[in-house]
Amino acid sequence: MIPPIASKFVAGESPAEALEHTRHLNDRNVKAILNLLGEHYHERGPADEDAEAYVRLLEDIDTAEAEACISVKPSQVGLDVETTVFRENMERITDAAAKKDVFVWIDMEDHETTDATLDTFEELTRKHEGGVGVCIQANLKRTEEDLKRLADLPGKVRLVKGAYDEPESIALKEKEEVNAAYREYLEFMFEEFDGGIAVGSHDPAMIEYAKELHEEHGTDFEIQMLMGVREDAQYELAEEYEVYQYVPYGGKWLSYFYRRIMERKENLLFAVRAILS
Repeated sequence: MIPPIASKFVAGESPAEALEHTRHLNDRNVKAILNLLGEHYHERGPADEDAEAYVRLLEDIDTAEAEACISVKPSQVGLDVETTVFRENMERITDAAAKKDVFVWIDMEDHETTDATLDTFEELTRKHEGGVGVCIQANLKRTEEDLKRLADLPGKVRLVKGAYDEPESIALKEKEEVNAAYREYLEFMFEEFDGGIAVGSHDPAMIEYAKELHEEHGTDFEIQMLMGVREDAQYELAEEYEVYQYVPYGGKWLSYFYRRIMERKENLLFAVRAILS
């Protein structure tokens, strides 16, 4: 059982708990991106098991008629085992999702996985006529070229600032540089993409800039934020824009919870207050 201190950031250990949280979100006009926690499997067995768990989750989403999609980490379904294992499992998941008309996101991990992730995304989003999305990180110096490659593909692209500690030779390290790059890439996407833009950020300045670009270009976009972070803002934005909340669940919640409380001072203070009370 997940303790109350972690339940702000993790929806539960079971699909049923994740879908119950999704129903509450849907009541507030927010949609869910469901993510089964797990990553960096080095043997095929666990990767295949989580792929099967996602296939079952798709059935549950369909049965519940929930406003939800799913998001999968490449290393969770076999990329650390072999690229072919990753592709086979992602194809299995996206084939099942297409039958249920559920959208599938492929998360982005560290820079060593970028090429394999984008290659698989391109193959699957063409196969499923845009039913697949991928995450792109603004802090990587290669991102400008990656966005040019993705501009004419069907599907969606989620732009985030980037959470991995990448080498300075390939990544921007200063906050101001990353923010400037994020704004530049948003401009490119609103100018060159035919919709399918996901603004993955809690930064009010970036969200406001996306709203301005939407007004200027008329390009469709959505806003994506994490469970437990600026939720009041999510509900407020959902009154006018399409908003998704990234909702993790599963037994491997402890390491995810630790990352969430350590990345922002506000999250750490929340955890300390919960312990003291």
